Amino acid sequence: MLRYLLNVYVGKELFKASQPKVKNDDGMAQQFEEGFGLSRNAMKLTGGLEVLGSAFLFLSAFSKTFSRLGSLIIGSVLSVAAYKHYEAGHGFKGSKHALQLLGLSALSFIDTLGKKK
Repeated sequence: MLRYLLNVYVGKELFKASQPKVKNDDGMAQQFEEGFGLSRNAMKLTGGLEVLGSAFLFLSAFSKTFSRLGSLIIGSVLSVAAYKHYEAGHGFKGSKHALQLLGLSALSFIDTLGKKK
């Protein structure tokens, strides 16, 4: 139950963060291009992966497989996000939220490995 609540929290945060990317927001595209050196297509791909990962995390109550898939997708996106924040000079402060969500997602993934269901 705790893992599911954790997954819902991470999924909700990532779903909120994905909305401007999926909606092709011009301000977000400008941030991606100027701040991180990434194209508008990379922004849309990132948003799509965030939505997909969030959906798997929301469905994690039904299967550990959903939890694992969601955690892997989210972990991949957030790892790159944290790296890009560091690379852009934002330091720990700029990447803190991504690192926190990455840690929670990793804990959820690890939790699925040890339990039979």
